[in-house]
Amino acid sequence: MELIQQTPDLSAYLVADEVIDHHHPRVRQTAAHLAETVADSYGYAQAAFEYVRDGITHSQDAGDPRVTWRASDVLEQGTGICYAKAHALAALLRAEDIPTALCYQRLAHDDGDGHVVHGLVAVRFNGAWHRQDPRGNKPGVDARFSLTGERLAWVPDPALGEVDYPTLHAAPHPAVLGALRAAPDRRQLWRTLPVAL
Repeated sequence: MELIQQTPDLSAYLVADEVIDHHHPRVRQTAAHLAETVADSYGYAQAAFEYVRDGITHSQDAGDPRVTWRASDVLEQGTGICYAKAHALAALLRAEDIPTALCYQRLAHDDGDGHVVHGLVAVRFNGAWHRQDPRGNKPGVDARFSLTGERLAWVPDPALGEVDYPTLHAAPHPAVLGALRAAPDRRQLWRTLPVAL
């Protein structure tokens, strides 16, 4: 699949905003700690990915009712669903000047009843974009950081109505952000998650 930048301006994928708030002290502190342990930007990107994938719980997996959406809040509270974890990883990567986009997939629910939009990121290295899924591993899910072939949590099946959206977003999709901001808890969020973009 060919990934398509929402904007040709690469600097848009380094911007700090209300959601990907990489200027926030919590993001800066976490980024500095991760940067101390690696030799280069590739090592940093992998360390940041593994930190978010393994160190921030997926709130559904953990049974955590909290809804986070701002990167600094995700890092502070240590929980979030896929979108929130993608926001946190984007902030950590952008904090170290690594262009990072938000990406989405449309996936079927585990029970086959309906669809939901899933969030992940893409990082730019060596003149190309590489999608990464920091959702968090569990039985049946083994996402890994890779620049040599995608190792995502899921590969969409068109026969099930699943889709890989090719657009690389510089900011969260409004439907995603609207659902996160409006939900008082994860249970309500699950009823209002976007089913398509």
